[in-house]
Amino acid sequence: MSLPAPTYRGKVRDVYDLGDKLLLVSSDRLSAFDVVFGDTIPDKGKILNRISAYWFSLFTDIPNHFITADADKFPGPYRGAFAERAVLVRKTQRIDFECVVRGALMGSGYKEYMATQTLAGVQLPPGLQKGALLPEPAFTPAIKNDTGHDENISFAEMQKRLPQYADALRISSLSLFARAFAALKEQGIYLLDTKFEFGILNGELTLIDEIFTPDSSRFVAIDAYEAAFRAGHEIPTMDKQIIRDYVEKIGWDKTPPAPKLPADIIQKTVEQYKKMEQLICKITPLLTKERGGEGGVR
Repeated sequence: MSLPAPTYRGKVRDVYDLGDKLLLVSSDRLSAFDVVFGDTIPDKGKILNRISAYWFSLFTDIPNHFITADADKFPGPYRGAFAERAVLVRKTQRIDFECVVRGALMGSGYKEYMATQTLAGVQLPPGLQKGALLPEPAFTPAIKNDTGHDENISFAEMQKRLPQYADALRISSLSLFARAFAALKEQGIYLLDTKFEFGILNGELTLIDEIFTPDSSRFVAIDAYEAAFRAGHEIPTMDKQIIRDYVEKIGWDKTPPAPKLPADIIQKTVEQYKKMEQLICKITPLLTKERGGEGGVR
């Protein structure tokens, strides 16, 4: 029996609305700079789904939407479908802000710093190098845009637009970042930045979407980071930064259509995603709140 069409097709995931639950199916589609590419990344959806499901299994003390990634436990006609690609979750009222936490000056955060010497509107010391680790993680929210570019804003602006939840979102995001940072550091990895999404379920802030995947985060091996930073080279991250760097290098203006990707760039991306899955799945369920108390990222 064929399955119905998805209720909603996002940039990289298909969503099936099952009433009070959702089935989120991770495709191999690629999105960078909020543009969906014609090329796909083989097995990307399976890798990201497994990584995110594993992280959710570690953060059992955080209210979240995760139910199961076991396809044999999906309801009705979806049982057994989308093996390793899908997760069944509780439906929430999504908060339309991305909760970005940065531990280093990378990406749009570095571009803002170069233009204004600020990060999310907060003044930073002069002379910081690209990729520099920040004294402590910075909360730099953005307004979500499902069809175009997200809009970076200051935390003060978020407080104006979302007064009921802004403070709690900031606290939760920084705590999650610190806990994952500590766990990954034990695996020889720096978590440079990441993003979270939250919803409201029964009046409670609830962690949703994916967490700490190579699509939503920047990772780098600590030894590789130290060598590159000392030499003033690009930081060799283990995520889709490979693709971002390539399309910026060729001068793409970040508007559709996206350029075609060379086979070697696609292969390198797959290898990095697989490597991150292996490292993340070595982390044991020791992500206590106390471990997150280190504060800074160094």
